[in-house]
Amino acid sequence: MIHAAERLVSDGNLPGPPSFFETVTAMAFLHFSGSSRKEAKVDIAVLEVGLGGRLDATNIVEPVLSIITDISLDHTEWLGHTITEIAREKAGILRQNGVLITLPQHPEANQAIGEAAIALNVRGVNATTALPYVTNLATNTHNRYPLDIDGLHIEVDSPLAGQHQQRNIALAITAALDLRNRYSYNIDAETIAAGIRQTRWPARLEKLTHHGRFILLDVGHNPAGAWTLRAALAAEKQPPRNLIFGCLEDKPVEELAQILFPLFDRVLLVAVPSPRAASGARLLAAAQSVGASAILEANLADAWTALGDQNAVITGSVYLVGEARALLMAEGWISDAG
Repeated sequence: MIHAAERLVSDGNLPGPPSFFETVTAMAFLHFSGSSRKEAKVDIAVLEVGLGGRLDATNIVEPVLSIITDISLDHTEWLGHTITEIAREKAGILRQNGVLITLPQHPEANQAIGEAAIALNVRGVNATTALPYVTNLATNTHNRYPLDIDGLHIEVDSPLAGQHQQRNIALAITAALDLRNRYSYNIDAETIAAGIRQTRWPARLEKLTHHGRFILLDVGHNPAGAWTLRAALAAEKQPPRNLIFGCLEDKPVEELAQILFPLFDRVLLVAVPSPRAASGARLLAAAQSVGASAILEANLADAWTALGDQNAVITGSVYLVGEARALLMAEGWISDAG
């Protein structure tokens, strides 16, 4: 792989060596194509874009269909500072005469995606028919509801918490039905239900319990994610009063603080294990700006000791939550997701 990259650069086909993400993406394509190991070949590959869409390494493929999920302000230094700009980057995954599966969302995103779809003669599929027809069905641990769509009865039982996941489920179901109806894949109601039921997504509103205590882990690293976490906490009968928080320097620390910090009696701030971590001074300043009672700890281990035997939320960064989850699982904490 390294020699191939060096050859592409020397021949002028690449302006510079590929990034880590680009290299790993190429390795994954090679592995799952079955060219190196016959048993690794897959029937359908679901590729999540790493950043944006138009210029992402995954966008080298020719997709059977493209799915655009809800768009919010994130990675603005790369994708643009408005919903319109970011939506245009996301729409870069569309193909001439291709298929788009999406849901109505922010008007600016709808317009930008719609303009790109029209220009490319894309067939749009609206996933609203796969949304539940009864509201307030989400709990803080599951989404359970019946769904009748396209002649199928599907018993949705998702271990992913939060009402926002119903939109993601609708997109997944609509994609599966499109594959069945237009590409003759043998996908029935039970297959769809089983796929939803067996989904695991650690640290997305994931509750871990141990001897009567619980910790809620969530990667709320942008404002949209923070609002989702806040909504989930509002549904808790006895929400945690302690927060362990840390994030990267390129995140909107001040806005995240405004959304989350006032909900807690105590905020323990930590530097995440990354050279891109937000400084302790910035974290403290953000906490002080919203009147939060905050303490800066040297690391997660110190914050965990300071927490004592209290329930808590841990959020702000994939790096921080990943470190916390590994620590908790090693101590025997149990995930409610199974």
